[in-house]
Amino acid sequence: MEQRNILDRIKYEEEDILNLLKNKKYNELREFLQDTNEIDIAEIISNLEDKHYSLILFRMLSETSASQVFAYLDLDKQVEIVTDFSDREIKEIMEEVFFDDIVDLIEEMPAEYVSKVLRSISKEQRALVNEFLGYPKDSAGSVMTIEYVSLHKNYSVQDALDHIKEVGLKKETVYSSYVVDNKSRLIGIISLRKLVTADPNLLISEIMEEDVIYVNTDDDQEYVSNLFQKYGFLAIPVLDRSNKLVGIVTYDDAFRILEEEATEDFQLMAAITPTDDVYLETDTKKLAKNRLPWIMVLMISATMTGLIINNNLEILGNFAILSTLIPMITDTGGNASSQSSTLIIRGMATGEIVDKDIFKILKKEIKVSTIIILVLSIIILVRVLFISQEGINVALTVVLALIFTIYSSNIIGGLLPFGAKKLGLDPAVMAVPIITTMVDAISLIIYFNLARWILL
Repeated sequence: MEQRNILDRIKYEEEDILNLLKNKKYNELREFLQDTNEIDIAEIISNLEDKHYSLILFRMLSETSASQVFAYLDLDKQVEIVTDFSDREIKEIMEEVFFDDIVDLIEEMPAEYVSKVLRSISKEQRALVNEFLGYPKDSAGSVMTIEYVSLHKNYSVQDALDHIKEVGLKKETVYSSYVVDNKSRLIGIISLRKLVTADPNLLISEIMEEDVIYVNTDDDQEYVSNLFQKYGFLAIPVLDRSNKLVGIVTYDDAFRILEEEATEDFQLMAAITPTDDVYLETDTKKLAKNRLPWIMVLMISATMTGLIINNNLEILGNFAILSTLIPMITDTGGNASSQSSTLIIRGMATGEIVDKDIFKILKKEIKVSTIIILVLSIIILVRVLFISQEGINVALTVVLALIFTIYSSNIIGGLLPFGAKKLGLDPAVMAVPIITTMVDAISLIIYFNLARWILL
């Protein structure tokens, strides 16, 4: 059987579908849609540039498939569907879409289309939507879902299994059920595996696990996603301030959060204002707007290095070799600091590094710097003494400058992310561009002061 890369296969299918749509071969299209994964269908619909064709394709889906495909579509396509479909059609879709996906849609959708979605859901759901939208942005409450299975502690195992069979199809997960008391307070958790293997006559209270790891509605979503990484959960219960169970965060939401946080960190580390927009679909002016402020700040801050060099033109005139070695000194310091800061920021993001590790990091960075210095000093001595054929004083100046630069750069790169966190900033802010600018200035100050002390 012929095998193709998944991306090639999707591209191939897009071309076939476009031809079928143009030729109005709808029976073949229906057969294709029945045999294709909803995620792939959503990707194909999102990639169809012709709005008319994408809507035709979506209308050919069954109610169940349509709701699943809708959840996977990008926001622009979702807006197209909400705009063009009737209230009845939107209601049919929303009845099958999980509640957290409805909240995400309303939260991201332009205000003029929100009312159409709200009309398609029940009064109770509208009240819940308003409650969810009231949670702090990027909190556990804002990303949780209410589609979970709850059991009363006095249920028998058989009662619990019957209940799961009755409601399970409308829940995001049935692998874990949450045990609550008469006031909806979480008192335990039980897995589906334990239920199907237990004596049907036992009470849930006899076999449930009482040591439950949970989060609160106000907890930061990044903290929640880190718990998934640490424990390998499929879902984590969310409690309100009165310890009542109000929802769960599922692993797919945690994965999305990790992706968003990683993307934000990459953008900050590249000195770009964070955005969730897709690059190829983002307006050129908006891309420039996201980049320009940081570039201006870094350009202005970089003038500091120019001033330092300008104040030391006299010594550069007397020792021309010093000017040729400036890029080597600054680049070495910049690279050293960016390496250490990247590792520390990554460790802080994944929870491997916490505030109390600051002295361990300081000790480790000093050891790493020492090894790097020993190797680079030999290379510099060969460069200055034998290749450039300069005197021992020049070589000593450069080596000492390199030593101080590498020590200070690694320490700054390792500790500044902690400083950012203490100030309530994202540690990624103290990443490559800002740290490199600081290190350039510090390394030049060290370099020229040593040169004046040794050579003049």
